[in-house]
Amino acid sequence: MLSRYLHKLESLSKRQRRIFLIVSVATFFNNYDGAVLNLALVQIQNGLHIVEAALGPTVALITLGNVVAPLITSQAVRRGRRRLLLYALAAFSVTSGLTAFSWNLTSFIAFKFLTVTFSAAEGSIALVILIEEANSTARGLVVGLLGLISASGYGAAALAFAWIPVFPFGWRGLFMVAFLPLLLILPLWRLLPESRLFEASSKAIGGQSFFGPFRALVRSYPDRLMKIAAVMFLNAMSGTPAGLMQSKYLQQVHGWSPATVSILLFTGGSIGVMGSVAGGYLGDRYGRRRSGPLFIALAPVFGVLFFYSSGGLMVTAWIIGLFAQTAASAILNTFAAELFPTSHRSTANSTIGVAATLGGSTSLMLESWLYQLTGSHWRAISLLMSAAILAALVVAFFFPETAGEELDAISPERSLLRKSRRRPPRS
Repeated sequence: MLSRYLHKLESLSKRQRRIFLIVSVATFFNNYDGAVLNLALVQIQNGLHIVEAALGPTVALITLGNVVAPLITSQAVRRGRRRLLLYALAAFSVTSGLTAFSWNLTSFIAFKFLTVTFSAAEGSIALVILIEEANSTARGLVVGLLGLISASGYGAAALAFAWIPVFPFGWRGLFMVAFLPLLLILPLWRLLPESRLFEASSKAIGGQSFFGPFRALVRSYPDRLMKIAAVMFLNAMSGTPAGLMQSKYLQQVHGWSPATVSILLFTGGSIGVMGSVAGGYLGDRYGRRRSGPLFIALAPVFGVLFFYSSGGLMVTAWIIGLFAQTAASAILNTFAAELFPTSHRSTANSTIGVAATLGGSTSLMLESWLYQLTGSHWRAISLLMSAAILAALVVAFFFPETAGEELDAISPERSLLRKSRRRPPRS
């Protein structure tokens, strides 16, 4: 059954496959950069002399770069998806690479803040392009596969991290790798086409003011925006501190070396990230509203088990938790793009990303406070993971089903209809 489902890839046109490969390259480097921060947290902390209680607030400030991203992605309605994606990729590459030259904590936060801004914008626009080009029966599949290929960026970072004791310039050298995408900008400029849905509606949705896309989004689908934003907030609140602290936990509590951590992340992670494809498959076949809550709720259960076990059970819990987490992400990312029309899709996607960022930043601040109360990062993280249960309930009871539906049927262009009704008749 799954093999027949995967055969849907053969029905993708050459144009669709080319777009898929290009957006996969862009998101690969996004995941690589984010993974380096998580994996090398101990080394960065030592190199920049960051005190223990400041870890959460430091990362929280960095992730707030996502809040600025909608100012970029909203302009994809006015300037086009293709151009904004490549501009964001180039800016991300420069700022991420410059992180290697941070001379103190303040400069590190500044470079990473900008990197996160451009990374979030790039990721949102890439997902929108992919959703707008995919066939209605395989949107979950292509988003799931995008998550799988993107996750290989994490695997690449894990391999590099294994060699951090001898890697040129240590953690700084890992960030220098981010300069590589600059070599791809010119070839991608020639190869990446504009989204067909955007081209078909660009005259109708263009011509807005800078903040016009935000006003149109809030007027057209306020209920959907609040629901998906709430889910992303709660889901990020549950998972952000755990993802940040896993490598630190294995090294400091269980005495694992960087090489041993990398082995787990690369081998176990290769299994866990298959959840992205599973989430896409189950969402397309049985519905996103059914499959999403299951995986959203399973991820924190096994996440808590990871922090309260050891040996083989701990490793197994980590792999299953990652599987559930990536499956949930594939379903939620598909929802986030499907629930809004072409004129709002890029703006909505990154605005929802802001909600996730605020959830992550809030949880990091709370983790720092709970750490001081409990004396343990791991207890604090476990308490915060319960937020995902609320997210699962919102999806189960308040989200519409979108699997197999055409985008125009899921999300009609409400703001454009209102415009046409206000337009005076021609004489």
